[in-house]
Amino acid sequence: MKFHKFKYLFILFVAFFFFGGIPVEFGTEGVFFHGYMLPKPIIRVGLGVNIKDIRIRASAGMKVYEVTSDYKLIAEDAAEAQVKGGGEKLTEKFVVLLAHAKEKDEAEQMAAGFRARFGGNVSVVEDPEEAAAGVFEVRMGDFLTRGDALAEVAELAAGGLKAVWVQREDVVEEPSRPVWMLVDDELKSLENDPEIYFIPANPQSFLTFNGRSYRGFLVMRGSPKGIIVVNYVNLEDYLKSVVPGELSPGQFNAIEALKAQAVAARTYALRNMGQFGKYGYDLINTPRSQLYVGMSAEHPLSTRAVDETRGQVLHYRGELINALYTSTCGGRTEDAEKVFEGRPVPYLKGVECASEKQREWRLEAKDPVMPIGVDGRNASLDIAALIGLGIVPMGAEPPDFRENASFDEAVDWIRDTRRLVGMKAGVFDPDAAPLDFVTLTRLLVDAFGWRDRIEELILPGEVDFLLKDLPEIQGKDRRPLAYGFQAGLVPASVRNGDPRRPVTRAELAMALARVVKDHKDFFKSGTFRSAGKGTVEVGEDFERKTLRLSNHVRLLRTIESETTFATKLTLLGGENVRWLERDGQVAYLEVFYPPNSNVLDRSSRFNRWQVRRSAKELGALVNQSYPIGDLVDIEVKSRGDSGRAMELVLIGTQGTAKVHGFQIRAALGLRDTLFVVDRAYGEDGTVEQFTFSGRGWGHGVGLCQVGAYGLAVAGGKYQDILKKYYSGVKIESAY
Repeated sequence: MKFHKFKYLFILFVAFFFFGGIPVEFGTEGVFFHGYMLPKPIIRVGLGVNIKDIRIRASAGMKVYEVTSDYKLIAEDAAEAQVKGGGEKLTEKFVVLLAHAKEKDEAEQMAAGFRARFGGNVSVVEDPEEAAAGVFEVRMGDFLTRGDALAEVAELAAGGLKAVWVQREDVVEEPSRPVWMLVDDELKSLENDPEIYFIPANPQSFLTFNGRSYRGFLVMRGSPKGIIVVNYVNLEDYLKSVVPGELSPGQFNAIEALKAQAVAARTYALRNMGQFGKYGYDLINTPRSQLYVGMSAEHPLSTRAVDETRGQVLHYRGELINALYTSTCGGRTEDAEKVFEGRPVPYLKGVECASEKQREWRLEAKDPVMPIGVDGRNASLDIAALIGLGIVPMGAEPPDFRENASFDEAVDWIRDTRRLVGMKAGVFDPDAAPLDFVTLTRLLVDAFGWRDRIEELILPGEVDFLLKDLPEIQGKDRRPLAYGFQAGLVPASVRNGDPRRPVTRAELAMALARVVKDHKDFFKSGTFRSAGKGTVEVGEDFERKTLRLSNHVRLLRTIESETTFATKLTLLGGENVRWLERDGQVAYLEVFYPPNSNVLDRSSRFNRWQVRRSAKELGALVNQSYPIGDLVDIEVKSRGDSGRAMELVLIGTQGTAKVHGFQIRAALGLRDTLFVVDRAYGEDGTVEQFTFSGRGWGHGVGLCQVGAYGLAVAGGKYQDILKKYYSGVKIESAY
């Protein structure tokens, strides 16, 4: 979402249309169009410019009108319409080059991957300069200005795609005005420069354009810039797509955070209504305004947030605010004027992204931790999981697992494992024998019906290779033991040792834990909310649930994929957790800390990042906007209170350029402007590589979305969240 620094025009909230000669009735509840009613308030969203063709489908029929000086009904109940067109002539356009390939099929596969990852108009064309060599370009766009293309480059970089560049192209003169329409395979002639209205035939019908479905109706018109498609939609329905698009309820499932996002997005939409009025729409469907992808993004939780805040907006001294928001502020938001270079905005001041009254909860485990390792693996985790699943006795002590397991003990644990994974009741009554690894693998094969598996899937050559250092193992014992090594059921060290040695309880637990994992995931996952005496409250599938802790609960913490036991845990609320229940009580509770937690902005996995670029690569990016020759160095001249770079000097062989505020992010292709720079020098003393280590994602102004989530899961209400990030505002009803 961009900040528009020059104009703060407050446009009174009206539905503003340019219907020409179409008979339209403006009612108190909405706009009536030949029997179709679109409820107020209404927003016009530009879905893009396409200089070639348009294809629109209806789920349950649509009416199609052609409008010039009068109106003409083209189709009464159409399922599909295709408009060909082309032009009043553009002299140039810009594309973003994503990749090259020598084979067209390879390029098409790459293009499909980019579409799935980033959306947008991704195409494959033959490189005109290397056509003889059969080189194909994968590109995005057509962009009408270089600035539009650079804005897309910045968004791609934020999404992890960095090695892209902008290319200017001459536009071949060809008619761009719609000249004909194909409606349900019937050719319809059109006047020059018509407007085409696609109106759902009934309230249950919706329209699809470019593979995305939209509420409301669609308008297509020719223009000097190509064919423009606009979605006329009720503002609240528009927000049902925007809110989950900007703050995913699947990941940030706190209703109060989503409510805050809904109010901010509603305010932004109303404040910036008419921003693109000269093109016939209010906002566009990209993060340059707000991300809007139609019905596919809608989610019950975010829809609830929109419904429960209906009409609520933010005012400052009686006027709508420009409710900017950013993904992750990196610990502190920034003053708007320092990022966007304008007059100070009193309600957009930098604040610390943390709750002033952040509550903490402490959990304690009574049982001792179990630092037990086997071949460098942490057996304690498997033991704790089996305790939680009821396979291993609850009160077992750590020293017990370093001792050898008995045959009867192994059989009992295996029987419990069989029941747990849903094996059919059957005879499993093996003859007693010394419990070594040969015996253990034979027991497992018989207990879980793996005879066919090892006969069909273990090749003789694999058996020989796996047992090449164990010639003493012969006959029927070879395949089970080989499978034990291959499946990770037997410690690797046994291959170079003695498979006839006794099996410890820890080794038995690790083998059975592997069996359980291969059958089913018994863990439950959610987010930590609060703790009481002997209980924890978690969010699971968007519902709150109270869990009772076992007196023998094992507490674990995971930091950057490293899991350890803990006797005490401190939690803020919002941490991702997973657990196992035994007899209605939690016997295993694992807490995930950064970067796998979204608890607050400062601990979000979106918070920290690092980007490395060669001087040549970065110089090519910089020169698209600032022609300075070969890049020599980068110098940060000033920073804001949040630590963001406010003024940057680019030093090149052909001059220098000063870059300010928000433009720094686009010029360097970074997630945020909160960064430091490290340099790697070549033998000649010149910089060969720049490494940017940074925090945050976005422009850093206004509402911090991840911070809002952290405040929400800590118990904050959406009103308080909004007033924290937008200073001095009032929440009022616009309708």
